Formats: sequence, C-alpha cells, structure tokens
Amino acid sequence: MSLNRKIIRFTVVENNQKHHIETYVGEYPSLMFLLRDRLYLDGFGECQGVGRCATCIVQAKAIKGNSMIKERNEPSTLSKMGYTDADIRLSCQLFITTDLEESEIEVLDI
Repeated sequence: MSLNRKIIRFTVVENNQKHHIETYVGEYPSLMFLLRDRLYLDGFGECQGVGRCATCIVQAKAIKGNSMIKERNEPSTLSKMGYTDADIRLSCQLFITTDLEESEIEVLDI
C-alpha cells in the first residue's frame, strides 16, 4: 500500500461477529466487493453491483457525507423489499471513501 493513501477504518458485524476493517480509497470498487473478498459471504452481491437484487443489504450506522445519499437503483430496490429506514443500504452502492471512517456496517440476512 502506498504511504500517501489515507487508511479508512470501520467495523463490520456479520453473524454477530465483529470484523475490524482497514482499507483505502480505490482498493475496492464498492463495499460489496470488499465484503465478498474479506468475509467470503455466500450468495452475496449476486447482481455484481447493479443495485437490483438486494443480496448485499447492510445496515450502515454513522456513515457521513455523500455516502448518505441513495442513488441509481437503490431507492426502488429497497422499497420493493419493504425497507424504508435511512440506514438500510445496498453495499454495492456504498463506495469506499472516508465517509465510512468509524462507521459500523452490519450485514443483514434477507
């Protein structure tokens, strides 16, 4: 890892187990790819980041900035699944930025 890249640290809760994650901008295209790579989640992110399958659903607590905005297919996909809470997100639509610093991401079962 290049020394001039800011390390982003956050916690992921999966199956009641906490994982302390360190990454940096550009290491993964989205949170979904990071979670698949680091936690080996079966059946996670089946639409490969398009935002339509809802198999990468997470509860994102304490994210900041532009990452709080739901764009593209995310609002309609979550609505079809019955999710209305602002902190329920598709991890494929959360990009690895400093907005995730010190957040807690819980992988939800669908």
